[in-house]
Amino acid sequence: MTTLTTAPAGPSTRAGTPPRRRGGPRPWLYLLPSAAVLVPLLGYPVYMLGLLSVFDYRQAQVSGGEPTRFIGLANYAALAGDGRFWSVLGQTVAFAAALVVATLAVGAALAVVLTRAARVPRLLLSLAAMAAWAAPAVTGSTVWMFLFDADLGLVNQVLGLDGFNWFYDKWVAFGIVGATVVWHSFPFVMVTLYAGIQAIPASVLEAAALDGASAWHAFWRVMVPMLRPLITIVVIQSIIWDFKIFTQVYVMTSGGGIAGQNTVLNVYAYQTAFGSSEYGLGSAIGVVMTLILLAVTLLYLRALYRGGEKL
Repeated sequence: MTTLTTAPAGPSTRAGTPPRRRGGPRPWLYLLPSAAVLVPLLGYPVYMLGLLSVFDYRQAQVSGGEPTRFIGLANYAALAGDGRFWSVLGQTVAFAAALVVATLAVGAALAVVLTRAARVPRLLLSLAAMAAWAAPAVTGSTVWMFLFDADLGLVNQVLGLDGFNWFYDKWVAFGIVGATVVWHSFPFVMVTLYAGIQAIPASVLEAAALDGASAWHAFWRVMVPMLRPLITIVVIQSIIWDFKIFTQVYVMTSGGGIAGQNTVLNVYAYQTAFGSSEYGLGSAIGVVMTLILLAVTLLYLRALYRGGEKL
């Protein structure tokens, strides 16, 4: 007679139920060393920014000629009633949106090119993209300015436009600055999406080809849905970068262009704080930008968490 024996009682082994972890430090404890450095490093400037925004803090207060006055939310009320602030904010949002679309389009197109290029061209394209990504913003902006210089620029010499000032027109200037920003930013999108495309099983793309899907349909109908978590992440990251753009605009348009026509929000905050010596009002602009970027960052972290679950 065969005797059946039962296994000793133990942790739940239901299908799909991960074993419960016992012992060891909690995951958030591993974040404490980084938090010990980042919280003081980032928290103190944000605290001072918020503190200055509720005071009447100008050059007279900096030099000690007049006492600092607490004015509460008066600086924020001044911004709410400032038409110039709202105009610059709208211009910044529109410019950032155009940059995000252009960066995503260029990065995605080159990511697809990398998957189809031979080894040597793929290596050369990757090295060129990494060089653009590694170039400091000031250096890249200066190089692009020299290319479009009215007298010595290579573009004017090739086109025969001696003395033509590309930065005189508002939209042309925004176009050149935008091209510079995209040149700096597309490698991040390209590398991220290229890695995602490489992770797609070859059998999926082969099945699409057997079904008669063209390269465009395979990309749009097959790759894009599978890359949606990565696309969400790079879009939100690009929004953060492009919304707080400063260096390219300030350097290439000499502080915002003719009559401030190319001013964006970060440049406006700088001009208000250091050009007009209204440090409290400039700090209020900084707080508004911080809150906007904080909201976008929360979306970024949420997308990152969901993307980590799906990939």
